[in-house]
Amino acid sequence: MRSTPPTSRRWDGSPVLAHRVRRSLQITPDGASRLLRCGQSGRCRECGNRIEWYHRSDRRPVRLHPHELPAARVPAACRWHVSSGVAHPAGDGSSWCRLPHAVVCPSRETPPAPPELAGLRRSLAVRSRRLIDTGVFTPLPVSPEGPAPRPAVCRPARPIVQLLYVRYLASRPVDEIQCVAQTRRRLRCTSPLLASDAPAGIWRLMPATATSGQLALPADVMAIYDLSRVSYAEQLRWRTQRCPQHAAVPTAADLAVADWEPFDPLRHHEHIHSRLPALTRRSGPAGRARQAARP
Repeated sequence: MRSTPPTSRRWDGSPVLAHRVRRSLQITPDGASRLLRCGQSGRCRECGNRIEWYHRSDRRPVRLHPHELPAARVPAACRWHVSSGVAHPAGDGSSWCRLPHAVVCPSRETPPAPPELAGLRRSLAVRSRRLIDTGVFTPLPVSPEGPAPRPAVCRPARPIVQLLYVRYLASRPVDEIQCVAQTRRRLRCTSPLLASDAPAGIWRLMPATATSGQLALPADVMAIYDLSRVSYAEQLRWRTQRCPQHAAVPTAADLAVADWEPFDPLRHHEHIHSRLPALTRRSGPAGRARQAARP
């Protein structure tokens, strides 16, 4: 008596050739972003711990703790939730919530973390110490009197950049803005946007307004890194935050979210500077004369 053949064979014993349907993950070519997910992982520049970047409803980026926490352990003012890839500063009614990294960042002393989150802050501080001891993370040098001064460099930490007739607030100095494209080794490109073989912008003193036609603030001028005079393709390269090499390869995917934040003179008034940056800061009559000679 012959046993029943397996399901992978026909009644006559011949093998059944199953055609596998291969599905490739595709990204819409006309999409605003080529990222496969909204929450982009990274490390805090101050403590070295893991964070996730999300966008709020107003397109402003926010750093969240990478893990969910029980809502009962988090104060109501510190609860966040993510819905459809957008972070919202409130609870969603569930028993779990997200937490901004700034609340428990061990490198920040003010404002202090709530008592309910003191244990999490201590564990992050221990992890930061381990990263420093193993050489994975190098913190910024800080003296007992405060942050170490930089007398040789005078530049805004978060400059205002104008490109494509829109003003943006950058997350770091102009010469430190990093490409967001993915390399062949599936790592983020380390090349800066400001390349020596590409045209650069010009620092200008312009009215302290947004590009939407708002009224000027009492500080009537502010320093802006203006890219309006370069070509459209070069401005588009800065807007997509890609180095010249990856700008020529449009098929390369993005590994991080662009750091541009729409500039608002009322909300970002602390980043408005009424003087132009300089490579060296001089004091005394010579320095004042040099500043007065600038346009």
